[in-house]
Amino acid sequence: MHPSNPGPERNRFGQDLADPFPAQDSWCRDGSGHRFTYDQALELIRGFHGHPAPGLVIGVKMVSLALARLPRDVIFDAICETRSCLPDAVQLLTPCTIGNGWLQIVDLGRFALALYDKTEGSGVRVFIDPAKLQDWPEFYGWLYKRKPKQEQDAGRLQAEIRAAGEQILAVRTVRVQPRFLGKHSKGQIATCPACGEPYPLSAGGICKGCQGEAPYVPSDGGVADRSR
Repeated sequence: MHPSNPGPERNRFGQDLADPFPAQDSWCRDGSGHRFTYDQALELIRGFHGHPAPGLVIGVKMVSLALARLPRDVIFDAICETRSCLPDAVQLLTPCTIGNGWLQIVDLGRFALALYDKTEGSGVRVFIDPAKLQDWPEFYGWLYKRKPKQEQDAGRLQAEIRAAGEQILAVRTVRVQPRFLGKHSKGQIATCPACGEPYPLSAGGICKGCQGEAPYVPSDGGVADRSR
């Protein structure tokens, strides 16, 4: 009696891992080439971001488009031109994260991202083209902040994003400036004479926190009780 065939190995969405390009329609793809339907993409987004934010729904489409335009097997880094949503799209679909230094946020206030060869800087930049938004009024209103969030029609906004897809995106080839290439060393580390903690000596005689840049102040002057 022959043993039963266990079938192909599948991911958590039931996709055949041996076939990263299934025939079904997809909304986005990751850096390994695996594609996800719109509903699967929403599940990924909820698990990572907490809720299906419009910027992340279109953001994963933007990352997918950039991935498709890169040369095959290129080792790439990423830049996001906003802190809102797009960094999560990059981290969700590629190996580039803020923590490993392969994703930089250069906050220009523009909803755009770039993937590029990490060695020599050639790559692609993807952004939303406002000239293509005339048929998508709710999408346009979201991008230009024409309504407070509580007044937005969330259902219509998501429907317009899904219907518009890549139609409203634009791609440009770019070359990243040398100062943004590679990782930058912190340099020599010293002990801050004010707080007693290690810090990059390039910050000056004391750390930036003790120079007044810390985002908080001690609430009781002591160390938190870790036993609680």
